[in-house]
Amino acid sequence: MVFRSTLTLAAVALILSGCDMFTPSADRPASALDFPEPDRPVSEVVSNEFSTENARDERGEAVAVMDLANITPGMTVADIGAGEGYYTVRLAERVGSDGRVLAQDISRDALQRLGQRVERERLENISIKLGEEDNPQLPVDSFDRIFLVHMYHEVTEPYAFLWRMWPALAEGGQIIVVDVDRPTNQHGIAPSLLFCEFNAVGYNLVEFVERPDLKSYFARFERAETRPQPGAITACSNAK
Repeated sequence: MVFRSTLTLAAVALILSGCDMFTPSADRPASALDFPEPDRPVSEVVSNEFSTENARDERGEAVAVMDLANITPGMTVADIGAGEGYYTVRLAERVGSDGRVLAQDISRDALQRLGQRVERERLENISIKLGEEDNPQLPVDSFDRIFLVHMYHEVTEPYAFLWRMWPALAEGGQIIVVDVDRPTNQHGIAPSLLFCEFNAVGYNLVEFVERPDLKSYFARFERAETRPQPGAITACSNAK
């Protein structure tokens, strides 16, 4: 198994020290140039503050999403765009001591705070990793579920990002997207555009559920038999 037990703060600092924090730029990263540029604006990254957690729990958000995603003890799950760990800690409790959760983000500050939380709450089934704007940096054949909760609209290089995520799913693994039906520069993404971008890179939509009670929708994807080469991917149009 690719995971270790809980990272200490020193280990978190060591991992993060060798990586550059993502800084928004008009220039695309060289590692994304083989992929098409998305035909849509991108929302600015916003932090996931602890002050929102009680409100989210009051409407049962995490429990509802984990139930929809069929999260059970012993699973291996990645929380991409983990922020300060709202889903990370709840997933860790759900999968139990025999499961594993990898929390990933592109912000070293957020991960530093999450590392402190993991240590403080003694969550021994969580690992932490810094990702890149066009690469989630996930190990191959490792995850039963990969969560993208209210963050996909912030991904600046969706085609490279999704293409490099594809090999990380274990057999039967699924990607779970929770987002809002509104323009991508307003912290959401239209379901039709979401479906198109995932399909373009080699995923199949398995389930789509609107959840007005959560002010969100839930989408579940599995990888197709094959994924196209980067140069064969066609960008989806954002035109209405």
